[in-house]
Amino acid sequence: MFELMPFGRKERGLSDYFDQMEKNFFGSLDAGFSAIRTDVLDQGDKYLLRAELPGFEKKDIHIDLDGDRLVISAEHNAEKEEKEKDSFVRRERTYGSFMRSFDVSGIRVADIKANYTNGLLELELPKAEAQAPTARRIEIQ
Repeated sequence: MFELMPFGRKERGLSDYFDQMEKNFFGSLDAGFSAIRTDVLDQGDKYLLRAELPGFEKKDIHIDLDGDRLVISAEHNAEKEEKEKDSFVRRERTYGSFMRSFDVSGIRVADIKANYTNGLLELELPKAEAQAPTARRIEIQ
């Protein structure tokens, strides 16, 4: 179940330094948002995946299975308005979309359970029973 632990390789090239300099100078467009942070706990017969999704409503979160891949996606759209005498003094909109995927090849996908409370999404991922390899003799013809 090592596939539940996503990783990425970040190469530090010249373009990365320019990108970082641009973000520091102009500010990051996604400063109000962060990636979906997840923890995966091994609880013996199941895995418990916890994903932090603060500020999202349950209707904005989608969990999909695509073969042996579990995809968690969330979309956030918020508007703030402050008015003074029916003319806008300030109007702000923010939008963010996030997605994470995990390999669930060793999971009983029919028995996955999900719960979302106070910005924390919890998925119970029951482990599939390990199948012992069968031994047999192959006759030579």
